[in-house]
Amino acid sequence: MIVQDSRSKTRFPLSLRIAVLIPCYNEASSIAGVVADFHRSLPDADIYVYDNDSKDATVSLAARAGAHVRRETLRGKGNVVRRMFADVEADIYVLVDGDGTYEAASAPDMIRMLLQNHLDMVNGARVSSHLAAYRTGHRTGNILLSGIVAWIFGDRITDMLSGYRVFSRRFVKSFPALSSGFEIETELTIHALELKLPLGEMKTPYRERVEGSASKLRTYSDGLRILRTIVWLIKQDRPLQFFSIAALALLVIGVVISIPVFVEYHRTGLVPRFPTAILSMGIVLLSFLSLGCGLILDSIALGRKEAKRIAYLSVPFLAAAKPDAYSNDSESSEKMLGAPNRVV
Repeated sequence: MIVQDSRSKTRFPLSLRIAVLIPCYNEASSIAGVVADFHRSLPDADIYVYDNDSKDATVSLAARAGAHVRRETLRGKGNVVRRMFADVEADIYVLVDGDGTYEAASAPDMIRMLLQNHLDMVNGARVSSHLAAYRTGHRTGNILLSGIVAWIFGDRITDMLSGYRVFSRRFVKSFPALSSGFEIETELTIHALELKLPLGEMKTPYRERVEGSASKLRTYSDGLRILRTIVWLIKQDRPLQFFSIAALALLVIGVVISIPVFVEYHRTGLVPRFPTAILSMGIVLLSFLSLGCGLILDSIALGRKEAKRIAYLSVPFLAAAKPDAYSNDSESSEKMLGAPNRVV
């Protein structure tokens, strides 16, 4: 449990560059308030609003509120995140949705947690008592999908689909960002879990959308896209597991189909069901072929994992901040950040 303080403003060293990244699509009803809230909570941060070809007044309202406004016309949240991570130079990155559902006041504590514990990602786990803020379908889907990822890759993150996260520079600049839509959160989580990066999670309030704002997440179609992304990433990162399961399934099917052939042969000494015998043999051969593919691809996946790790290690934790800005020494940390969070 993270014990947070009640300060609404936190000043970090001027040498520490903090960027707030807000992907937006038709968020005119909330974007000005989101930018203003982060200006209050992180007064020294640069706030970037990346518009995803909105048809309303999102761009003008964000610019009037004091954000750096840029455009990404390739539709999809994953495409926007990829562009933001490539364009923006900073030491600490705060990624948040522009719908006003996340609490800006949690950002300083999330940054403090990342710095003091040398983490690469702090996930904002959503806590809400309002049913309208966190719909039952979304909540159930998040639990199921997070459970699948936890079972395969490790249970270090409880809210895999949260859109509120804080990253180190080395995470952002070494993250491949291959997703195009709302499955980007899944890719972020699995990337961190697969490389065994230092992670943290902090509970943060999750509010209802402001009046006039509508969710862009489609429960079933986007849920299926996220599930497909999970399966694809399992194939990419854990091919031996993926193809071993396929091999086992094929072997079971082949053996079951062959049972009548063996029973008939044991009873009469004849094999009258040649098509069934040939089909069974073919399926069993496919089973061994699948296992062989898994073994080969597992070696390739290990090489890809090593390349990702090297890319990650080539980027410093912080680029501009002085070394004592992320010292483990408690006295220097308290001097820089104020009273630290307590992790119980």
